[in-house]
Amino acid sequence: MSDYVSEKQTHDVQLRNVDLNLLTVFDAVMQVQNITRAAQSLGMSQPAVSNAVARLKLMFNDELFVRYGRGIQPTVRARQLFGPVRQALQLVLNELPGAGFEPVSSNRTFNLSISSPLDIRLAPKIFNIIGNAAPNVQLRLTSCFDENIEHQLRYQDVEFFISYKKFEKDAFCSDVLFNDEVVLVCSSTHPNIKSLNSRAQFLSERHAVVNFSQTGSFSSEFYNGSEARRTIAYCANDLSSAMNIVSQTEMITLAPRWLASEYMQMLNITLLPVNWMENSMKCYLTWHESADKDRAHQWLRALLNQSKSSL
Repeated sequence: MSDYVSEKQTHDVQLRNVDLNLLTVFDAVMQVQNITRAAQSLGMSQPAVSNAVARLKLMFNDELFVRYGRGIQPTVRARQLFGPVRQALQLVLNELPGAGFEPVSSNRTFNLSISSPLDIRLAPKIFNIIGNAAPNVQLRLTSCFDENIEHQLRYQDVEFFISYKKFEKDAFCSDVLFNDEVVLVCSSTHPNIKSLNSRAQFLSERHAVVNFSQTGSFSSEFYNGSEARRTIAYCANDLSSAMNIVSQTEMITLAPRWLASEYMQMLNITLLPVNWMENSMKCYLTWHESADKDRAHQWLRALLNQSKSSL
């Protein structure tokens, strides 16, 4: 028992010697990665923030931030600290008077990003779901095309990312919203339409795909081998363009059934099952763990999960 008391006293002394206000400075600097802008957001002078950063470096025995262009860049240690520090601050904020989240009266703005082609299917539904549950909440939704999404999630410029991509890195969390069936799409006049029923035949054809550099690119999940890449004849920015090209040529592509079915009414295409390969893809709702304790974030996550059946 005495050992426990002694250890507790040591921890208490350590905390009393720490200025916990410095953590709010750390959080602000991490989010904007610029001393001047952090000072503006905190209502502090730039020298005061610089002094706080210097004290933070001593506290954590690390440089934390290094100069990068016109701003600063967090060190590995700073990145490790960001999630736990932000969650701790959010827990405290949640308990302050008036800090709760009331969906009906809140005018908070949420930023979501959705990869193509999921934006076509989900954007209108998500606007309606949030609008019905919280009429004063604002939603800003963008279609994602680049790798910057990890940075945006980490620093909460974007609360959620919806895509076929699962983030395997530490500190990223995800829920599966639904599974999409994948079908092969070709022109209704394709000369080999009756023999497109094996991987060998699939690879021997010319393919139209979506640019692999796009985060959550639908095609990258199926064309990630050197053998398959050699068959690529056309690289599009979205599946709509790929299917349009396919309808007028002897190329083929893969697409979610829901999207291909919509385009059957407009394009001269045929949908074929692909039972000879993995023919389903999960749609993931992804966020960074640093937002886990934010009650508004928890509310929106629960709302989207509760609405799975209507997405």
